[in-house]
Amino acid sequence: MNLSRRNFFTLAGASAVGVTMLSPLEALYARRANGQVANGIGFGPLAPKLAENADELQGVILSGIDLGNTPIMQLPPGFNYTAISVRGQAMNDGGTVPAAHDGMAAFQGPKNTTILVRNHEVGALGSNPVRVPTAKLYDRLGGGTTNILVGPDRRVIKHFASLGGTIRNCAGGTTPWGTWITCEEDVTLPSSGGATKRHGYNFEVPATDEIQVADPVPLVAMGRFNHEAVAVDPATGWVYQTEDRGDSCFYRFRPNQEGNLQSGGVLEALVIVGAPWDTRKDYLRYKNIALSTTWVPINNVDPSTDNGSASVRGQARASGAAIFARGEGAWYGNGAIYFTCTSGGDAGFGQVFAYNPSNGTLTLVVESPGESVLDFPDNITVAPFGDLILCEDGGGDSYIVGVNQSGELYQFAKNNINDSEYAGACFSPDGRTMFVNLQSPGITCAIWGPWKRNRA
Repeated sequence: MNLSRRNFFTLAGASAVGVTMLSPLEALYARRANGQVANGIGFGPLAPKLAENADELQGVILSGIDLGNTPIMQLPPGFNYTAISVRGQAMNDGGTVPAAHDGMAAFQGPKNTTILVRNHEVGALGSNPVRVPTAKLYDRLGGGTTNILVGPDRRVIKHFASLGGTIRNCAGGTTPWGTWITCEEDVTLPSSGGATKRHGYNFEVPATDEIQVADPVPLVAMGRFNHEAVAVDPATGWVYQTEDRGDSCFYRFRPNQEGNLQSGGVLEALVIVGAPWDTRKDYLRYKNIALSTTWVPINNVDPSTDNGSASVRGQARASGAAIFARGEGAWYGNGAIYFTCTSGGDAGFGQVFAYNPSNGTLTLVVESPGESVLDFPDNITVAPFGDLILCEDGGGDSYIVGVNQSGELYQFAKNNINDSEYAGACFSPDGRTMFVNLQSPGITCAIWGPWKRNRA
């Protein structure tokens, strides 16, 4: 199905149209400087809550957890949720829901439905893989994607595998032309780790409600590296990419033909002008400062190694590219490309940067002062009301954390059953429902409530 640019802006955040960038989050740092806690109350205190469809989950037992009797999450007052897709459930294509739910996005479906495209971070020959017909299998069974058609009542109408044979599909990103780019966080070579083909690529998956499997075409020109996520600037069709390495770079892919990523193009890495190239520590002095940037080309986009000078990031660093601490989630919204650096910052608990494609500047907008405020931000989205929504991937308790435009961080939801990460947070096209995954044991939930509440 086609996705218009207007609908893309809506999915990217209601405030995106006509806004060039989210206002700098000065309050976060002002409050810290004054010795105040950076936490805000958000939507209110969290409390355990049973899923609305708890009765339907009786007997669904995964990893020793009875989903019918245990509240899956803690939420603020007035919010409800339902578990819509659980690992092992039967799907409409004859398979079962795979494991390791990860990055995800929501698209407009027919008759007020929502189409979710969901990643599965399963390794090669891993358990509960994404199963597709052999003719559509990129490599041996492992990761991939599934599509879910969700009705206005937040119940699954149809779900099926939509890409298979890839490895560790972690995050990805939506496109203005109605597809999902799924990213391999793996650089396995043939005859290694159960693989018969090269890995480390992006793949494109249509956001369709029809049972079909995408052709597994690796987007080689976008680079072979430890991919994490992408975000597309709708004004140009250029794709921005993150890399999950401790010394990662931030990339831009300019396709030869807008909307056709198989047409080839130019891969580039970001360079910061007039500031240190290493953003991992000692960068609070540049907080909320729009730093000028430029880009350098990557000559060999498909190297046989992901280490040393011949790797993509090795080539980038040799040309002066900036270094980031584990670039992970990326999302377009409020006119900016936001991306997380999971272990960046002086405290080592995470950063969020915003790249403004209209003027080519990079701004540090969030840096976690400690684990209790923000613990390893991973997937990111922009809410229809403008807040940044971050999925934590740290140890211990896992939260969905919001960042409002006053610079306050607030906890919106807590994983109540284990310490697995939240992943794939995204909003339905009408803005009424947040969809999110618990990676283990593999649960997709739909959350709704008083989003328009006055948030302090």
